[in-house]
Amino acid sequence: MKNINVIEEKANPLFKRKEVKFTIDAEITPSHADTRKFISEKFSTPEENIRVKNILGKFGSKNFTISAHIYESEKDKLDTEGESKKDKVAKPEAPEQSEQEVAAKSAPVENPEEQPVKAPEAPTQSTSIPEPQESKESSNKPTESNEPASEQIKEPKEEKTE
Repeated sequence: MKNINVIEEKANPLFKRKEVKFTIDAEITPSHADTRKFISEKFSTPEENIRVKNILGKFGSKNFTISAHIYESEKDKLDTEGESKKDKVAKPEAPEQSEQEVAAKSAPVENPEEQPVKAPEAPTQSTSIPEPQESKESSNKPTESNEPASEQIKEPKEEKTE
């Protein structure tokens, strides 16, 4: 990273932070982690207290505008803005397991009869709704015939009783 120019530096005592905007010349777009590292060196503050808001660059240009907030403490940062997805990706946390859970998973079973027997699972029933079937009689399509329309409709014949 070369040629760093601070455009704006403003103190915001309400949120206990310093809002910084600067430009930087670089061959490729700097990552949030690289930017946090650079800001922490430049302003002598821990990386955990910095939130990089955005890194803007123009197509074909090697000049990037970066906006960031520098907080007094990590607690102030989390209280004001919460934890971002980029911060979560930067520090993956493994789920903690107790020593008993780890020992229980790795311990071999000496007597298989002492193991609890699982009940067989009942088969799940499908609750899918059958698709309606088209009937030939209820078709909305006009029938093709050479007869006039009045003759196509056949009324039931009444039988004469004498």
